[in-house]
Amino acid sequence: QVQLVESGGGLVQAGDSLRLSCAASGRTFSSYAMGWFRQAPGKEREFVASISSSGGSTAYAASVKGRFTISSDNAKNTVFLQMNSLKPEDTAIYYCAVRGNPFTATKEQAYDYWGQGTQVTVSS
Repeated sequence: QVQLVESGGGLVQAGDSLRLSCAASGRTFSSYAMGWFRQAPGKEREFVASISSSGGSTAYAASVKGRFTISSDNAKNTVFLQMNSLKPEDTAIYYCAVRGNPFTATKEQAYDYWGQGTQVTVSS
C-alpha cells in the first residue's frame, strides 16, 4: 500500500502562484512514477502532469504546459507541482497519484493509488 497526502492548496488571485506537495509513504517510493490530476466542479477528472520515477521524464497537459512544473524529491518521498500564472479555469481539486511503473502516464487507469485531494481556487 501507498499513502498519499496532498497539501499547499488555497485561494489565490489570477496571475498568482501556488506550490502543491504530495507526501508518499508505504512502499518504496523511488520505483514509482507520480502524477497530478484535477477535477473542476461539474467536470471529469483530468490529467495535469506526470513525472517518472527517476525524475528524468515529465509530461504535461497542453492547458498547463509552460505554466506548471512537476518535480520530485525521492529522498523525501515527495512530489511537487509548481503552478505559476494561475487562471480561474485552473480552479479544481488537485489529486496526487502513484503508479507501480517507473514511466510517466496520462491516463487515470494507469495509476494505482490516489490522495484525497487539495482545493485550488483562483479568483479573477
